Amino acid sequence: MRKLLYLACLATLPAWAALDADLVAARSGGPALTQAVDSAQGSLLESYPRYWALARNLDQAGSAEVQAFLQRYPDSVLAERLRLDWAKRLARSESWAEFAVEYARLPAVARDEDVQCSDTLRRLRQGDGDAVSEARARWLSQRSSPAGCSALFDALAASGKLNDAELWKRVRLLLSVGSVNSARAISQLAGQPLSAAQVNSPGTADLSSVAGRESALLAIQRQAKNDPNGAAQLLNSLASRLPKTDQGYAWGQIGLAAAKRMDMWNALSAYAKADPRQLSDEQWEWWARAALRQNQWDTVAQVTADMPDTLRNLPSWTYWQGRALKQRGKTTDANSRFARISTLNSFYGLLAREELGTSVGETPARYTPSEREISSMRQTPSVARALALFDIGQRFARPEFREDAKREWRFAMRNQPDENLLAAAEVGRQAGFYDMAIYSADRTASLHDFSLRYLSPYRDITQRYARQLNLDEAWVYGLIRQESRFVHIARSGVGASGLMQLMPATAKWVANKIGLGSFSVNDIGTNIQLGTWYLRHVFDGLDDNAVMATAAYNAGPGRARAWQSGEPLEGAIYAETIPFTETRDYVQKVMANAVHYTANFGGSALRLKERMGWIPAR
Repeated sequence: MRKLLYLACLATLPAWAALDADLVAARSGGPALTQAVDSAQGSLLESYPRYWALARNLDQAGSAEVQAFLQRYPDSVLAERLRLDWAKRLARSESWAEFAVEYARLPAVARDEDVQCSDTLRRLRQGDGDAVSEARARWLSQRSSPAGCSALFDALAASGKLNDAELWKRVRLLLSVGSVNSARAISQLAGQPLSAAQVNSPGTADLSSVAGRESALLAIQRQAKNDPNGAAQLLNSLASRLPKTDQGYAWGQIGLAAAKRMDMWNALSAYAKADPRQLSDEQWEWWARAALRQNQWDTVAQVTADMPDTLRNLPSWTYWQGRALKQRGKTTDANSRFARISTLNSFYGLLAREELGTSVGETPARYTPSEREISSMRQTPSVARALALFDIGQRFARPEFREDAKREWRFAMRNQPDENLLAAAEVGRQAGFYDMAIYSADRTASLHDFSLRYLSPYRDITQRYARQLNLDEAWVYGLIRQESRFVHIARSGVGASGLMQLMPATAKWVANKIGLGSFSVNDIGTNIQLGTWYLRHVFDGLDDNAVMATAAYNAGPGRARAWQSGEPLEGAIYAETIPFTETRDYVQKVMANAVHYTANFGGSALRLKERMGWIPAR
């Protein structure tokens, strides 16, 4: 009966609506997928049911079938996805000649780590010397191991091209991320297998063997996570029986653990004994952060000078090195650092610009695309497909179609000039595809439109609640932009929903506080009402400090308080030394967003450094 009703409804729909319904049904496979392959013939989304059918049975598909699709829909995001998956299948079956052809046709941006490892394995098997070097570099640094990389590492280990030191470095790396079984397997190749007892009770290790010393270092590392001081005592008790290089490694681990627990004094003490040659990028960064929290500008200058180039040239450490040089009276050198990043509109770009005496108000003039440019971008095949998929996702409440739309949109934006990016951003804005409008406007290099980069939809609602609660509207918009990119049906992996990404318990608690009965958390007005009330609540509870309230909105008020120092702390330093990467990035982006929204709204200019202010002592 239900099927008859469904068919009756379809009969009353226009052809395009019936096709959309077919595509929604086809997503689950079965007869509906077969039907959609036929009904979509000649339509804008013709390739989708064909792709779904092929992708569902790729392990049984033949090369001719795959090539037919690739030739029928060349230069499309689906062809690229199929080619990537097909290349991985070819690697698994060791069909290296065909793999090489498909890998070469994949653009660099589409080659994930898995398929890159497979290509290195192919060349390793052919005796390519560069492949050996590439494989060795991954062996010594890569923590995760997708299928292609696992196969590469197995081949490298079996090739006899690794010495014992390299084998043990891999063991140490795997132990540090908890991959105990893999570490034990590699230790067997070195002739001194780690036993289960050594791994489970590393404190009893015999330090006369490499396996024993590695298990002792594992014990120190494990203890450091919860008790850095205890780990330091353990290391001191073992020092006479550990080589200097092992001691230097262990002190680096203790320094990292202490710094992430906000024990900066002991972190700096540990880092002073660490072996810089063995420090990871994360350890270098936390050494600099510890020095920042302790106001040790000489150490900041030294650490940022010594860290690897890839880190030193990041906007964050370029800025802090400039600040350290300025603190030491080296203004010319400092300004050269600030100038390098002053054209960026990100957190550190804005701060650097302010150090040079300029501000956000001096950004380039707005570029407005013509109607012809907008119409042309709207008709670009990938953009047209993106809009069609976005529409299906909205009408049928099917987020998987929205994800398809985003993939099409991102594919369409590759290598586009600024004029086209801004035209596309306007297309997205008009369609209500706000996150992709921002995506396009964010990518411009020389021509900009900050009203598109920092969109402000739903302003009548947001402005009303911001005024009621005496909240800075630009700050609220900066937070919403970071939380959801204005996708009102957004749902995070942990269950947060809506524009302001409210957790169910938080939404229910706030609704009870303000006397709101039944509600939908995805309703735009309700979500903003609940979210702004909660933001005001955490703001009031954290000394009316916007930086701490922003951190609290993301990670909770208790953590925001725990990250305070015993002394007043510069807001930018507080943000940089937040131990959660997600929250650190979040706070910096929200506060930078607020500066841009203030400029868009015509408000009085408030420099980012002033917005960041000072964090009161705990």
